[in-house]
Amino acid sequence: RDERGRSTNTERAYLADVVDLSQFCQQRGIDDLAAVDLTVLRSWLAQASGSGLSRATIARRAASARAFTAWCTRTRRVEVDPGHRLVSPRVGGRLPTVLDPEQARQLLEFAGRHDGSPTAIRDHAILEVLYGSGMRVAELCGVDVDDVDSGARNIRVLGKGNKERMVPYGVPAQRAIDAWLLVRGDMATDSERALFVGQRGRRIDPRVARSVVTRISDAAGVPVIAPHAIRHSAATHVLEGGADLRSVQELLGHANLATTQRYTHVSVERLRATFQQAHPRSGN
Repeated sequence: RDERGRSTNTERAYLADVVDLSQFCQQRGIDDLAAVDLTVLRSWLAQASGSGLSRATIARRAASARAFTAWCTRTRRVEVDPGHRLVSPRVGGRLPTVLDPEQARQLLEFAGRHDGSPTAIRDHAILEVLYGSGMRVAELCGVDVDDVDSGARNIRVLGKGNKERMVPYGVPAQRAIDAWLLVRGDMATDSERALFVGQRGRRIDPRVARSVVTRISDAAGVPVIAPHAIRHSAATHVLEGGADLRSVQELLGHANLATTQRYTHVSVERLRATFQQAHPRSGN
């Protein structure tokens, strides 16, 4: 957090990994940092792999261990860094889950046919803003009322590494925000600055926002998704609509263009599936 500007979620994940490593060592009678060598670290990762954790999680665990042992070495708790030669498993290039445009429309229209309660109006606005801006769920939960520029239809977002960016959104999201702001006072405490609040009137927790997306997508009859799938969908649809990669990179707040390029792969895969289904000489 202090040295690399990592997010709270990353900090929490790295800490949990190091605690798990500590418990692994204790179970094997290792109570001295100097005894934590490369073999111990590899055994720890092997146990995680055997328990069914994904390659991405194991790769993160390896990164957590390397960060920890490097810190131990730098602060002279150990003389030699055992994590220096710890290799992360290669994470496969799994394509992100996306809704097609019709499914996205179905989801948002379903959310808009609510019972008029403040919670339902809020949930509709959450979905519209997530899809209309492509922001991360943690970014959405961090937005304050004053961050929304309704005239320009922009939202000031604080992304990964505490990097600030302006994210545009469309008319449907603006209508949903306007409707929510009319009833927000029924839920929010007087001093709360957050745009979206929970049942207790305080800033909404990302877990609550995730449950909103999962619940409504299930009820809407589309694939059950998490908020990140809405972000993936928005990015894919913008690219398919003709946006260039650099613009989408700026929209999503990606530090590396290669991260944004994943969405071109999604579009190509969709094109390939359409071709194989429809072209008379596709080989089917």
